[in-house]
Amino acid sequence: MNQVLLIDDDIELVTMFREFLEQEGFAVDCEHDGQRGAAAALSGQYAIAILDVMMPRMNGLETLRQIRHQSQMPVLMLTARGDDTDRIVGLELGADDYVTKPCTPRELTARIRAILRRTQNHTGIELGETALVAGKLSLWPGQRRASWEQVPLELTSTEFNLLEVLIRHVGKPVSKNTLSEQALGRPLARFDRNIDVHLSSLRHKLGNLADGRSCLQTVYRLGYQLVKE
Repeated sequence: MNQVLLIDDDIELVTMFREFLEQEGFAVDCEHDGQRGAAAALSGQYAIAILDVMMPRMNGLETLRQIRHQSQMPVLMLTARGDDTDRIVGLELGADDYVTKPCTPRELTARIRAILRRTQNHTGIELGETALVAGKLSLWPGQRRASWEQVPLELTSTEFNLLEVLIRHVGKPVSKNTLSEQALGRPLARFDRNIDVHLSSLRHKLGNLADGRSCLQTVYRLGYQLVKE
């Protein structure tokens, strides 16, 4: 599924991105305001939405909030260079990743492919698939499904990717660079807080250990570790 939705009011920029993405084999639709963009994203037609923060009628953050209220589809944010606040808020609201503007069509395409590669690796439902289990956490990679104490977890695609990497290394620290490369499909950038924000969200969605600690622990200078009881 290579259907991409571009939501940005910069018509010239969107046209350039659309032409390049179509040359790369994607089918692309465009919306130029947040309200129409959110409605299109929730139609179920698209593999990923590319969402600009600054837009008329309804900004990108509010658009993302509406999408996340009903859907966990991958969302890539476009943010202004140096605007750390919007970037972090977007990640906290459930964006899978972000690209800073100005960016080249090739960079945007590479980021889209990295997200879709991780979300579409397991397109078929694997009946009878053996779960990866760590304490109260169970995860089925082939089905892109996870649960805590048999209660389904509502995870974004990036949160699921991170959790899959961590559960495959349960009991051992995993570096932020490894998490970025294996879950986001790109090397960790300097001063990038993406991983930290996603794992903070995961801590709120997962339950605690018997002693009250989070099952996701920060290991000083080594990264993050999934702990099982």
